[in-house]
Formats: sequence, structure tokens, C-alpha cells
Amino acid sequence: MAESQKAVFRIVIDGSQDAIFRELTKIDAPQGAVFNAMLTLPSPGLAVGKPMQMRTVSGKHTMVLGEVIEYDPPHRFAHTHRFARHDDPVCKVIYELKPVAGGIEVTLTVEDIPLGTKTATEMQRGGMFMLNTLKSIVETGRPPFSTRLMYRAFGWLEFMLPKKTRSEHWPLRSPGKAGTR
Repeated sequence: MAESQKAVFRIVIDGSQDAIFRELTKIDAPQGAVFNAMLTLPSPGLAVGKPMQMRTVSGKHTMVLGEVIEYDPPHRFAHTHRFARHDDPVCKVIYELKPVAGGIEVTLTVEDIPLGTKTATEMQRGGMFMLNTLKSIVETGRPPFSTRLMYRAFGWLEFMLPKKTRSEHWPLRSPGKAGTR
């Protein structure tokens, strides 16, 4: 069995718990805190057991594959996570929100990160970036300027993503349907 690790990231955000939870789970607009990806589902509504993907804004490429494993608004959201461009094992992403002095504490925990993989490197680099971006969005209404520039570059450079990430290779079907990868 491959070794794994756990990463925990925390931040306090001056905003409502509902607004923060919505930003982390919205499906009707890009998730500015999650690298401007679109949370895509086979049918409306988040629910335990439902497959999910994080796709580029255009929908042409799938970045993350997963399944909802916990959904308790506005307190906790957890899902499995695997980058479409890597053949690394699945890990688990958990968002927990709780009121504290000064706002809402958001804890991002990533469990079962496969050691020595590209996934491990990207999760370690991305955790606080995501939480800092989430804080900016909730408190100011938008990501920091440098992040907005980066997201614009993502759109311009989407054509350079690996062919294996094309969404046509990752059909999104309802639970129990054949053909999901």
C-alpha cells in the first residue's frame, strides 16, 4: 500500500457562513476560489454519492474528477479528488466552516494525498492559495488582481492543456450509470 499524507489549511474570513459555503459549492458560475473552475454535475443539486467534476470555464477540459461524499450546508462539504491529467490515486478534500471570533474559520483538509506524486505537490501549493482567494472574494467581492490576471491567462492558454483532459474523455453520468471512469 502506498504511503499517504494529510494537509490542513485554515483561514478566518469576515463574511457569512452561507456566502462562504455558496462560493465553495456554486454550480452556476466559475468558482473563483478554486482556480476559476466550474463545478459540474450530471444533474442539478449536490448530493452524497453524486459524481462531480471541475472543468474549465469553456467546459472543454476536465481538471478534477470526484464524487460528493459529504454535504451538510453550510458546515461541511467533502468529495473525492483526482486530477484528470495525472494517474495518481484519489484523495479526499474536506471543507469545514465554523463561526469563531472575527468571522468564519474555514478549514481545508486534504486526506490520503499520495506521497511523492504530482498531486501531492499541487495540493500543498494550492491549499492556502485557494483559501486566500476565497477570503478575498467573500470580503471584497473578487479575487486579488494578480489572481484575476492568472485566470485570464488560463483562458488564453487552455488550448495547451493535455489532450487527456478533454471533457469528451470524461463523460459525466448520474450515479449507477455505466461509463464513468
